[in-house]
Amino acid sequence: MKRQRPVSLVVHGGAWNIPEDETEAHRRGVLSGLKAGWELLRDGGTAVEAVERSITVMENDDTFNAGRGSALNAAGEIELDASIMEGETLRAGAVAALQNIANPISVARAIMEKSDAVLLVGLGAMRFAKERGIPTCGQDALITMREIARWRTSQASGEQTPVRRRKTGVRPSSPGDTVGAVALDAEGRIASGTSTGGTPNKQPGRVGDSSLIGCGTYADNSVGGVSATGWGEGIIRVVMAKSLIDMLRVNGDDPEQAAKDAIALLKKRTGGHGGVIVLNAGGRVGIAYNTPRMARAYITSSARGPIAAV
Repeated sequence: MKRQRPVSLVVHGGAWNIPEDETEAHRRGVLSGLKAGWELLRDGGTAVEAVERSITVMENDDTFNAGRGSALNAAGEIELDASIMEGETLRAGAVAALQNIANPISVARAIMEKSDAVLLVGLGAMRFAKERGIPTCGQDALITMREIARWRTSQASGEQTPVRRRKTGVRPSSPGDTVGAVALDAEGRIASGTSTGGTPNKQPGRVGDSSLIGCGTYADNSVGGVSATGWGEGIIRVVMAKSLIDMLRVNGDDPEQAAKDAIALLKKRTGGHGGVIVLNAGGRVGIAYNTPRMARAYITSSARGPIAAV
């Protein structure tokens, strides 16, 4: 009898000081993303398919700072970043400063599978999406009253855009509901993905870690997969996703310890904050964060059911 391989999926919905009255919406949101991806994995779908499905569900949930509900930049516009990577051949696709697309993770996947590029930005990314038949939308379809209120508060207070706080980074209280997923399918393939609207009131054109392979996203079948969230500038400086994979490669294959070590590296070297989710090649889950809360959920083929927490 053929031995069944493990299947696992872990998702996150951002790491920050999520207010008490928003925790239930975050818990429901990550659980919905998890269940959608898990249905695909359970029925024999690929890790890439599961990651895209989970992230798409969370992009469509305006609880999160991704897709609809994304933070406005200093000009009052939405610019989206996303990336996806599969660990068999190390192919990857990413978009940055993308506008008028509800599901940037789908554009990132199309770049990975249907182009020779890894990263497309701005108008070039949008043109590529249109050429591939990916639906576009107006800014109004992505903007929520919650984010308009936050933007107006920032504008009225004259608050400096967070990207300029070089010494202390973005406060943990700054909304950071980046979404991400990591999956291991029945064929032993690992995929990771991340999607975000970026830092609230960010400088137009600012690109964070979520679109940068090795920073916010990384996958390698022989080791594991990672998705990160938090202060993007700090995460970029320590190349956190790839650093975590390297830690996992040498630490005896312990994803929980590797996740903790990566967050410790972020704090020590940049004073930054954030969170990570990771799967090792055997499907074991690791989660760590140094913010007050992190929205996350996971399930494995050996578990009785999904686990979700904020």
